[in-house]
Amino acid sequence: MKILMVLTSHDQLGDTGYKTGFWLEEFAAPYYVFKDVGAEITLASPNGGKPPLDPKSSEPDFQTVATARFDADEGAQTALATTSKLIELSPDDFDAVFYPGGHGPLWDLAEDKNSIAMIESMYAAGKPVAAVCHAPAVLRHTKTADGAALLEGKSVTGFSNSEEAAVLLTEVVPFLLEDELKGKGGNYSKGDDWTPYAITDGNLITGQNPASSEQAAKAVLTLLDR
Repeated sequence: MKILMVLTSHDQLGDTGYKTGFWLEEFAAPYYVFKDVGAEITLASPNGGKPPLDPKSSEPDFQTVATARFDADEGAQTALATTSKLIELSPDDFDAVFYPGGHGPLWDLAEDKNSIAMIESMYAAGKPVAAVCHAPAVLRHTKTADGAALLEGKSVTGFSNSEEAAVLLTEVVPFLLEDELKGKGGNYSKGDDWTPYAITDGNLITGQNPASSEQAAKAVLTLLDR
């Protein structure tokens, strides 16, 4: 079982002067869900090397069992510091792809042609394509083999407008993810703010927020077990 995890390379939170990147919990929880079943995990990012960590995700209030495990795992830290360049990887080499969130993907992965091509190829091959929190933004420009928007008619979720408002970034992000998913034809739904909520529609899996990352990763394994 070979799983590709794709992280952002973007570290600027709009023009606020603050840093962003990927959200630690959204990487760590799925990473260990996959690792604990013996999956071969490849980490990638648009620029390769060490992806930027959203500094807020390292604050005490956001630590979990998975993040604590990561903090003590030198092997995982080394893997994260040496991600492959996405352009150098082939979708044929993987059984599934998983995108952790954080605000970073709104700026780079949402527009990245290599990411779009990876998703389109793996989706068309019936392989699980999963994204959590802000990472469903990576689907905004993807299309099916017949040229339709991949999101058209799909049941999806992602970071909600109310959650974005709660973190005071509604006017900072390049687009509101909930609105974008709906605008691309997705059948968007959500759970209560900050609670686990993930949806599987065919081989597409989306999770609403950081609390949904483990659930979304387990959904990937469920599809791979079929």
